[in-house]
Amino acid sequence: MHAPKEKTDGRRRLLIGRAPRTRSVLLASGFLAIAIAPFGIAATGDSLREGRRNGTTSRETQIISNIPSSTGLTGGYSTRQSNLSSSGGGAVYGCRSQAGGSRATPTPQNPCIRANNLSRGLAFEFNSSVGDVVGAITAGGGGDSKKPFTTNATGVATGLNADRVDNLDAAGIVAVARIKTSLDADTVDGLDSSDLRPRFAQVSAEGALGETRGVTGTVTHVDNSGDYAITFTGDLSRCAISATLVGGALGAIVAVPTLVGGNTRIDVTTSDLAAAKEERAFHVTVNC
Repeated sequence: MHAPKEKTDGRRRLLIGRAPRTRSVLLASGFLAIAIAPFGIAATGDSLREGRRNGTTSRETQIISNIPSSTGLTGGYSTRQSNLSSSGGGAVYGCRSQAGGSRATPTPQNPCIRANNLSRGLAFEFNSSVGDVVGAITAGGGGDSKKPFTTNATGVATGLNADRVDNLDAAGIVAVARIKTSLDADTVDGLDSSDLRPRFAQVSAEGALGETRGVTGTVTHVDNSGDYAITFTGDLSRCAISATLVGGALGAIVAVPTLVGGNTRIDVTTSDLAAAKEERAFHVTVNC
């Protein structure tokens, strides 16, 4: 049997009357979802969002490109990060790598930053266009137990001035290893760079000091005795000591070193050709 025509027409009018409201609800829900989306937290797999913290991932985010090098101001790199602020801050990378591990160990540890060139070119480059200092490498509080870096390359670094250390050349460093003193800890093995240059003393006949280097105190001398005592810094037992008379008259001079309390006293005796002591001006030089 067919429903009466009046009831069928009523149901049709009811459905038609509700259709616009249903469509409005669906459209409003769609706009609401779009409006709320930017304020949510991006999850793994979402697009990277500018100016916001993105979600923590458990897999690598890979950016692979195939871009040839360029001589222009831009181009030639897979990514570019730049900060136009005058206070710097182009990029920061942080990690929590533990000590004692490497990529080859059972529990691999990676560095926070790795630049790996698979060919023959440079692996990294640092440049400061205007500044006097290119950068800094710090390790906690510093100290002798910290190392700025290690390398297995033993070739000469072009442009790196390692010919002098604390203003000492190789000969001076060797001298440091030979000389032991009781000077303060601010020096290298007890000596500063001035100590490692040849020490000397100019002494007058009366025992007054002229120009000196590495001499402590004054000259000990008894008038008319021809005996002098000069104390130099450091143990000079492995050094060469020479003494020379000053003046035209012939004579003799003897210099004997004696270690006294970490420093070396040089006893000098001057005499004439007959071995009779007499006061004479002289120079003493110490080479280590």
